[in-house]
Amino acid sequence: MLQNVAVVLLDGVNPFELGVVCEVFGTDRSDDGLPVYDFAVASAEGPSLRMNSGISLQVEHGLERLETADLIAVPAGHSYASRAFPPELLDALRRGVGRGARVLSVCSGAFVLAAAGLLDDRRCAVHWKHAGDLARQYPRAVVEPDVLYVDEDPVITSAGTAAGIDACLHLVRKEQGSEVANKIARRMVVPPHRDGGQAQYIERPLPLSEGDAIGEVLAWMEQHLDEEVTVEQLAARAHMSPRTFARRFQQETGTTPYRWVLRQRVLLAQRLLEATDETMDAIAGRTGFGNAATLRHHFVRAVGTTPNAYRRTFRGPEAA
Repeated sequence: MLQNVAVVLLDGVNPFELGVVCEVFGTDRSDDGLPVYDFAVASAEGPSLRMNSGISLQVEHGLERLETADLIAVPAGHSYASRAFPPELLDALRRGVGRGARVLSVCSGAFVLAAAGLLDDRRCAVHWKHAGDLARQYPRAVVEPDVLYVDEDPVITSAGTAAGIDACLHLVRKEQGSEVANKIARRMVVPPHRDGGQAQYIERPLPLSEGDAIGEVLAWMEQHLDEEVTVEQLAARAHMSPRTFARRFQQETGTTPYRWVLRQRVLLAQRLLEATDETMDAIAGRTGFGNAATLRHHFVRAVGTTPNAYRRTFRGPEAA
């Protein structure tokens, strides 16, 4: 049963990630016939804490509150990727899992779970910005750098900020059914469900500066995604040899021209799915994929969900 929920805080906790957990589990929605959780906020570092934004907090409960929780949530905070955590907190988390409780992290809260050994040999999610640090510091953690959340029951980890909403609603859906989760999502005015395996929305910035040959070619490529071009043609636009162009392109973007174009085509497809009623074949033509089957293949590989499912998430079932 998911009934007793505690969110545990450290100094420097981020207000949004804390708010996510409070909004899902700490709000009384009994007027809509929804369950009311026995919810509490606990501190691992004394009754007085400061949020990352400078707000001061007075917290009523200490770590003892975790001992009866069915779910212990750990939101993100400032410098969690590089700080030490109280041994008493790590012990409490291990005891919680040992007696059958679940633990859930939002964004860099995953570092707390990892420090407690709860991510050893488990798949886990974290904000893409922290994925490398988490994998290096805790090599036994199986970090999946581009998913929204991972449910390795009893440990649930989620990526940055809003992905915490998805993880919380996933747990509600799992324990109390789709109707309850959908009603909570409707009250929060958020999508009722995003698959955990869906990719985080990572968009590489366009490195364009005046007189930058590679940047100018990138800008041209972005405007001609529906065209098939070769490395030789792109190199000619940059007034470079193909070998020099390929090397410079890798240095500037961190990827190859083919992969860069593929990612930009997927991003354009996402925008068209969100904002237009165009058919899949029309979107495939505009994005350079040619046909709906090829669009679907590359979209699923990049985003982790189908174009139709993506459109439903952003625009409702009637749009698919």
